[in-house]
Amino acid sequence: MAIVKDNILMQLVRGTLGKQITIYERNGQIIMAKKRGPSKKKPTQKQLEARHKMTIASMRAHIMLEDPQIKAYYQSLAGPGQNAYNMAVKDAYRSPEVQNIRLEDEEVIVTAKDEFRVAAVEVKVIDADGVVTGSGRAVLGRNGVDWYYKATALPAGGRVIVVVKDLPGNPTVKELLLT
Repeated sequence: MAIVKDNILMQLVRGTLGKQITIYERNGQIIMAKKRGPSKKKPTQKQLEARHKMTIASMRAHIMLEDPQIKAYYQSLAGPGQNAYNMAVKDAYRSPEVQNIRLEDEEVIVTAKDEFRVAAVEVKVIDADGVVTGSGRAVLGRNGVDWYYKATALPAGGRVIVVVKDLPGNPTVKELLLT
């Protein structure tokens, strides 16, 4: 790979020359590189899974960028050589993380984190017999990380199921057993 500097001829040339050299521009620099062809190796199972995950992330990114407000949000996070689509794919590729679930009196406090933004936290309280005693959306606290849900009751032997979603809709489910 070579970076071209101050060459008047190369300022206007882009593409592939003679199936051997590719010339392209990246971050304002003109780059000449050997033309790459398709790999002759069969992809591994892990590579196929990563490709499938990337395909889904790309489709979600295209859908999200139809909303002008979300597109502006991602564009504001883009760095040099990046755009809103790059940021949307990055967000759609990774799911949010539930760091902690705490109980204080009759309140469920969920600490959730995402590289971009957690969009919603849903809490479901189930008693020991498997009956849902309460469910609903948690409210974001002032610190921007903790989400609060006021439960009617936290029955012993039951469980609390938390579903955290980010902007693309990736869910992360975590469960806490009540003692």
